[in-house]
Amino acid sequence: MSARQQINITVDGHYDPAEVTLQQGVPAQLTFTRTSTQGCLEQVHSTDLHFTTELPLDQPQTVTVPTDRAGEFYFSCGMDMVSGKVVIA
Repeated sequence: MSARQQINITVDGHYDPAEVTLQQGVPAQLTFTRTSTQGCLEQVHSTDLHFTTELPLDQPQTVTVPTDRAGEFYFSCGMDMVSGKVVIA
């Protein structure tokens, strides 16, 4: 079992990857890096996963996500127009 899960997500008009799968019960972090000024992606937030963070251009931003319960949890840009999903299994 790994000590920590680390997922990198590129933000370039969309989230890449837009869906990530994490193992339940293993600490996890998502690192978002915005590489384009395209779209409304200066912020990413998730009510489901309890985070909101600004995404300065070309500056990786890491958030810790809870993995204590299984399910599908969504994140999106500040205007809720572009979204992604975290699957915890």
